[in-house]
Parts: sequence; C-alpha cells; structure tokens
Amino acid sequence: MVEQTTVREAPQRPWHACSSEEALTALDSSPRGLAEAEAAARLRSHGANRLAPPRPVSPLLRFLRQFDNVLIYVLLASAVTSVLLGHYVDATVILAVTVLNALVGFIQEGKAESALAAIRNMLSPHALVYRDGHRREIAAEALVPGDVVLLSSGDKVPADLRLLHVKNLRVQEAALTGEAEAVDKHAAAIEAAATLGDRSCMAYSGTLIATGQAAGLVIATGTHTEIGRISTLLARVGSTTTPLLEQINRFGRWLTLLILAIAAATFAVGALWRGYALSDMFMAAVGLAVAAIPEGLPAIMSITFALGMQRMAAHHAIVRRMPAVETLGSVTVICSDKTGTLTQNAMTVKSLSADGLQARVDGVGYAPQGAIVGDDGQPLAASAQSTLQQLARIAELCNDAQLRERDGAWQVEGDPTEGALLCLARKAGLDTASERSAWPRLDSIPFESEHRYMATLHASPHGGAEIYVKGAPEAVLAMCASQRRADGDSGVLDAAVWQAHIDALAARGQRVLALARCALAEVPQVLTPAQLHGCLQLVGLLGIMDPPRPEAMAAVQRCQSAGVRVKMITGDHAATACAIAHELGIGRNGRVLSGAEIETLDEAALRAQVREVDVYARASPEHKLRLVSALQAEGEVVAMTGDGVNDAPALKRADVGVAMGDKGTEAAKEAAAVVLADDNFATIARAVEEGRTIYDNLKKAIVFSLPTNGAQACVILAAILFGVSLPITPVQILWVNMVVAVALSLALAFEPAEADVMSRPPRRRDAALIDGFLAWRVALVSVVQTIGCLLLYLNETAAGVAPEAARTLAVNSLVVGQIFYLFNSRYTIAPSSGWAGLTGNRVALLGVGTLLLLQLAFTYAPPMQALLGTAALGLREWLMAIGVGFSVYVVVELEKWTLRRRLARHAA
Repeated sequence: MVEQTTVREAPQRPWHACSSEEALTALDSSPRGLAEAEAAARLRSHGANRLAPPRPVSPLLRFLRQFDNVLIYVLLASAVTSVLLGHYVDATVILAVTVLNALVGFIQEGKAESALAAIRNMLSPHALVYRDGHRREIAAEALVPGDVVLLSSGDKVPADLRLLHVKNLRVQEAALTGEAEAVDKHAAAIEAAATLGDRSCMAYSGTLIATGQAAGLVIATGTHTEIGRISTLLARVGSTTTPLLEQINRFGRWLTLLILAIAAATFAVGALWRGYALSDMFMAAVGLAVAAIPEGLPAIMSITFALGMQRMAAHHAIVRRMPAVETLGSVTVICSDKTGTLTQNAMTVKSLSADGLQARVDGVGYAPQGAIVGDDGQPLAASAQSTLQQLARIAELCNDAQLRERDGAWQVEGDPTEGALLCLARKAGLDTASERSAWPRLDSIPFESEHRYMATLHASPHGGAEIYVKGAPEAVLAMCASQRRADGDSGVLDAAVWQAHIDALAARGQRVLALARCALAEVPQVLTPAQLHGCLQLVGLLGIMDPPRPEAMAAVQRCQSAGVRVKMITGDHAATACAIAHELGIGRNGRVLSGAEIETLDEAALRAQVREVDVYARASPEHKLRLVSALQAEGEVVAMTGDGVNDAPALKRADVGVAMGDKGTEAAKEAAAVVLADDNFATIARAVEEGRTIYDNLKKAIVFSLPTNGAQACVILAAILFGVSLPITPVQILWVNMVVAVALSLALAFEPAEADVMSRPPRRRDAALIDGFLAWRVALVSVVQTIGCLLLYLNETAAGVAPEAARTLAVNSLVVGQIFYLFNSRYTIAPSSGWAGLTGNRVALLGVGTLLLLQLAFTYAPPMQALLGTAALGLREWLMAIGVGFSVYVVVELEKWTLRRRLARHAA
C-alpha cells in the first residue's frame, strides 16, 4: 500500500499520459481491484464519492437581503412618513408592496442555488467493481481511488477512470465537453497536453457509455472529479447585478438625495423666511417628501416584469429570475454553445461523394424527410441512382441502430452516427424491414477503436454473399483493391482523388465515413478481418455532421442587425466549430481561438482577443467562464446559452444565462435565468426584442409617473413660497400617487414593441435610466401641471370657494392632466395623435375608464369626502380641469414635433 499522501495527490496527476501499468502502480492497485479492507481504509481517508452540498444560507438572511436596495429604502421611508402623518392604511399598503417584492426575490434566489443539487444528481448511484478479486455491485458513493470499475453499454460512469481494457467503447460526453458525437475510447496513453475532449483513454464521472464494454481504474472521486471541479467552480461564481438594477439603484440614490434636499430647503424657507411654526413646517416637509416619492414604482416594475415573463413564455422562453426579463433586452453579446443550441444535436448525413455522384442531403435530424440532390441543387441523374442505392444499402445493413418514431418525433436507439445512416437509407427510398429480410446478416465484425471499421456479412438474394464495411476513410481505403465506377463496374482505386474528396468534406466540418463492399460467390462460415484485405471495392464517402438549425441562421442575422454580437463557444473541434460558424454567419474574419491558446493568455490579453474573435473551440468550463468575465470587463452585457453541465458556471456568471429546456441538463437549467422550452436560438432573438420592449415600457411608465410626483411637490413648495394654504393635502397626495400608478402607469406595461426596437444599438450598461432629454420631459410636464393646478386653486379661493372644493378641483386637474399625458407617453418621440395613438392600447382605455370612476367617487361619494376632505364639483369646474389637462397634451406634442424637426435637420 502506498503512503496516504501519495493517494491524496493522485487526482492531480496527468493520468491520460500514464500507461495502464503506471496508473495501477501509482494507486497501489491491480487489474483485480482492491481488497475490501483496503477499500474501507481509503474510503475513510478520501470520503464518500459524492459532491458536498454548499453551506446553506438561512431563509431569514435570504429574505432580509431582498430589502438591501435604495428604492426599497425610499419606499420604506414613504411608509414611515405615512405613519407620522397618521395614515396607517396607506402605510400598510406601501409595506405590503415592499414585502411582496421581497417575497418574489426570496423565492427566485432559493431556486437559483439548486444548480449544485442538479449536478450532484448526475452521479451514478451504483457501480460494478472488483473487490477481493470478485465482481460486486456497490453504491457508487463507496468508490475509492484504486478501485477497478466494469462498464457496459448504457451505464453512467460513476467516477473519473483511467481505462485499462476496452472493447468497442464509445462514450457520450456532450454534457461535459459539448461534443455531440459519442467519442471512441482506447486504453493507450496519450500526450499530457491533450485537452479534456481529446483524452481518449479516460472516462469521466457523469458521462454515458454509448456502446461497448470497459474496465477502468478509479483515479478521482467526489469533488476531485471533473464534474466535481465544475461543481466547485459553480459554487464560487458570483451572480452579477443586472444593468437595470444598477440603473434603478443610481436613480434611487439620485432621487433620494433630491427629495431630501428639497424637503430640507422647504423646511428652512418656511421656518426661517416665512416664520411658520417648526411643527407645521416639519409636517409640510414630510408631505412634500410623500408627494415626491413614487410609491407605485416598485409595483409597476414588478408587474411590468411579470407581464414580460408571460409574453416570453408564449414564445417558449421561460424566465426563472424576474430581472432577466429586461436584461435580455440590454445584451450586447450573446455567447452561444454550439451543440443543441445553434445546431440540431442530431447527427445527419449531409453529403455523398462517389464516382459520378456528388450530392447533398436535405433535411435535419433523424426524421427521414428531405431530398437527395446534386451539389447544384438539381435532381440526380439516372446514372447516379444505382450508386446511391448501393451506398444506402450499406448504410442500412452495416448498422446496429434502430430508428423509431414516438409521439411524432424520430429518435435513434443506439449510436447517433448509425441513426444518421438509417435516416439516409430511408431518404433514398429503402425500407428497413424489407432490406434486412432480403439481406439477412450472417456474421459481423463490430467496430473497435483499434481497427476503426465495422463489417457485416449478408446472404444475397441473388446467391452467394456480400460483405459491407463502413469506417474511417484511411482504414477502409487501406483494405480496398478497387472502386465502384459510375457505370457500376469495378475500376482501379485512385487514392489521390478520394483523398481530395475526403479533404473537401472535412473542410465543411463534416465527419467522413467510407463505405465499401465485396461480393462473394461462396458463403463463408464466419467473417474475419483477413477476408477483407484486398477484396473490398470502395463505393463512396458520406459526410456527417450535427447541422445548424435553419431558424438559427436568421436569428443570428437578426441579432447582428440589432447591434448584438454573437459568439460561439464550444467544446468541439476547431474545424467543426469554424464550419458551423461560417454557415451561421458568425466570425466573418474566420479566426478561431482554441482552449489551449486561451490557457496561454493573461486577463489583459484575453480581453484584447474577445474584442476580435467570435469563435472559440475546445473550450473547458473555466475557459467559458473566463471568456464571459472578459467580455463583462470590457463593458459588455453578456447572455450565455448552453445545455451541458460544462456550461453551468458560465451560465451563472453571465448577465443572463439561457439554458436549453428540452435536451439541456438539469444543472444548466438550474444555473440559468432563462430556459428555452424549444431549445431554439431563434427564441433568444425574440426574447431580446421582448426585453427591449419591456425596458421601453418600464421607462415610459417611470417618465409618465414622475410628473405626478413632481407637480405635487412643486405645488406644495410654491404654496409655502407664496404664503398660501396647501392646494393639495398629504392624504390627497397619497390618493393621487396610488390611483395614477395602479390605473394608468400599469397600462404602459401593455404597450406593443415600437417599430425600430430591433434596429437600435444596445444601450450602454452605464446609461442613465432617466437621461437629460427625459429629465427635461419630466420637468416640463411637472411645471405645466403645477401652473395649471396652482392657478385653478388660487382662482377658486379668490372667488370665495370653500377650500375643500378648491382642493378637489386642483386634484382633479392633476389627474386629468395625467390622463392626457398617458397618451403622450405611448410614444417617446413619435406623435401620439390620430386614431392609433388613442386606441392602440386597449388597456390604457380601460385604465382611463377605471380612473374616472375612482375620481367620481373621490369627488362625490360622502365617505370619500369625509376621509379625503373633498367636495362636489359642477360642470364649469370639470371643464376647467379638462382644459388644464388638455394643455399638457398640446405642450408635449409640440415638444415632440420640435424634436423631430431638429433630428431631421441633424440627419440631413
């Protein structure tokens, strides 16, 4: 037994560079495994083969963290001031809004950390091992370094293994490496510098055995495995604040300081200049603060997000964290995984190459739908049909997979590449059952990584037998003595021509398979490799790939036209990534940066590279995380898409993590903020548009609601400056703030997208929520409303009207002004006149109707008169209020017209 320190250091060794014997010696083990007592000792030393859960945060602390927001502080301040004024009902409503927001954040944050649990669930529950020289099935948690594990088709690898013996072993590693195709494995050592996806003598925990059998030496368990390393990396990744929340925080701080400054100035002016009592001025300053605080803003923001979540769900984008609704609209870069996101995650034969036959195969996935046509798109010549049928028959019969249709979806049982060959045969018109009945299989040589081909022996319906072979081109060509000519006869093999065809297919990012046959007059008893050499006739080549989604091409172009760069980050090979990127229109400069090259770059050099390079291949989880962080350091707002556990850390780090809902792993879905139910990149483009619309609508709602607060604050300030009684009381201020927010502001959340929403460049991360132009708009409307409200109040009191009636008229003039301003706010610059401007948002009309009913109750209902200090108004007063309100509409439309003319002159 080796010393304990040696065993503890075992996971850091480059095990793929060690021979099987060296690995066994290093772990003091043998091909017959460990003794039970030794395994028990190592289990005590290393711990169980499981991923430790993260240290939990108490529910109370998670809940209290939801209140750590400047806007929430402002809201709580408004509740306190309401209590000071004795308006306990209003304080209760405001506190209820605050607690509701906190509960939503609390629930969403609780879901986020379940990504780690999803990774832990990927581990295999059982393992078949050698203990004391005998096969035993044990709990996978009991595995230790030095154990020898036996694997067979369909098993989940229970720990990181150095393969000792393999037979026809292929491992599906897509969740860990992003490579769609199952990987051939062997037991021979490889170079130490090989990347994770190229370590063909290793099998990693959580991956799936596609075909074959193997025995492997456990070299790492628990958190020392590759999947454990990703889990640890995920736990260390901190989430970023969304651009909108950053803007809201800046806006909240600015607004808080402004309100406190104005309230302090009001108190000082009234007490020191006007000589009012300190207690009266304190309550007046509090009233002004209540007037200026937008109590309904958090509710507007939450409901706007909720509506956006519903609309995105209708487009198959499920939003798991509310702020991500808007953040999608502000992304400047989308980093997309290749497999399953931009591509089908289904191997497909795309090209045929033979003497007299150069063809492409339409259709994607395993559905046997799509034509086989010439490279020029024209139907195949009659002379090529015979060669096509021969290729299709070999693809059909030299095959162990099954293709089945379930619930309208075609699925492969077996190797994905063999499923693609069955699909090709059906596209060529062959029927599986008929072919296998007419050409019964007599024997076979299964595919093994040592010889890299599969061969089958079939009885011919014409007498004799035929051997069909498929495999790696170099292996098959080496056994061929001739080639099939276009006329069906046999000709001399021209190796140079075939190599050119192979290179052409590989340049398209396609995996190349060679197909060959041999006709036998006599039927042999068995099929042996010796029978193949020198008798095979090369029939043709197939080009196979995981093709791009057709809709993804249009979506990439749409994102690019909206100023959003699309970058591909994949664990697949550089040639494959480059070919797919070229078809999609990503990375037009043709540059590809590999994971090995990323390893050599420091952070500054990597930031320089991410500005120029759009395609990244053979990327590990750390590479993806570094790339996302480098882009964020460059000021980009990053959306990251992915479906594998290897994508989870980058999904969590990105401003918006987008996981695939259909074929994605649970780890990816739990780490992401958005899940695409249809696994379609095109859905992201629609989500970006929806996110921009949500931001527009939220901004419109804020710019709409602030003049109400501004006008009320200005009215109070003007009354103190001019030494007149308050035109609007604090309780009336709260009434206006709440009813306008509920009935009118929320209507803007239902606004449809503006025509230019996807032709604008993305907004800057550091952009202000309310820029100079919109601040001017808020100030302009506030002043117009203040003047109208104050003039009406002063006119009525001068005429001897009771203060209650004068205040009621002042309040209604503010409300009517906001009704007219609502229609102005539907378009920031475009005119709001015409039938479309009036009726384009039916929710706005419903809100106006609701608000009018509320104001009628406010004005005429006796309980409301008693509670809010109002009085009934006559027709003359209502016409005056409408006139003041209409003046707001006219002034804003004139301002828009002036701005449009200025922009037109600037453009000219």
